[in-house]
Amino acid sequence: MKTSALNRSRRQADDSLRINRCEQILDAAVKLFAKHGYSDADTQLLANELGVGKGTLYRYFPSKRELFLAAADRVMQRLRERIDGCIQGIVDPLERIATALRTYLAFFGEHPDYVELLMQERAQFKDRNEPTYFQHRKVQRERWRSVYGDLIAQGRIRAMPVDRIMDVLGNALYGTMFTNYFLGNRKPVDEQAQDILDVIFHGILSDAEKRRQGDTETGRVGDKETRRQGDEV
Repeated sequence: MKTSALNRSRRQADDSLRINRCEQILDAAVKLFAKHGYSDADTQLLANELGVGKGTLYRYFPSKRELFLAAADRVMQRLRERIDGCIQGIVDPLERIATALRTYLAFFGEHPDYVELLMQERAQFKDRNEPTYFQHRKVQRERWRSVYGDLIAQGRIRAMPVDRIMDVLGNALYGTMFTNYFLGNRKPVDEQAQDILDVIFHGILSDAEKRRQGDTETGRVGDKETRRQGDEV
């Protein structure tokens, strides 16, 4: 039993060492690719920075392509972990959405290298049907589906297809992330997030205009009904 326990302890130590080494490689790889670009990035530079032989890198990642894609995947995992940590314990679903949005913008604002990596993937790996970003987005939207569904059922947001809501909000965030990267954050993240939330949650029409639009639509429906009745006569 002592031998078995010792073997388990050694395996756990080896696994921990491997995980830590893998994290170190990926962190350094993100910086390398962001600085030099995928085509010009030399894995020997990465090995030198980590103080290991090039063969060590290939034991973890057999090719530069696999290393790059693993680094991009790690970026999206970290985004999920960051959002999960920030929304944990928040009960109100609208506040969970707002916090997730602010966290998303802050995450990429703090890590422009991550944005560069995602952008390079789109340019370098056109053979991939779905980039890493959208693979993760597809998975994550499933867990948010019930959040929006519950809000609709409670009458807190308008009844509309949930996918429509998530597409609009997701695309607004995606575009803002790249705009911030190219132009820089021109206002604090909290303020920027609030602008997006205000427009999406409340719209741009005044209450008076909403009523006028509603009256106009009601009139159109009435006209159609009158014409239909006239045709029947």
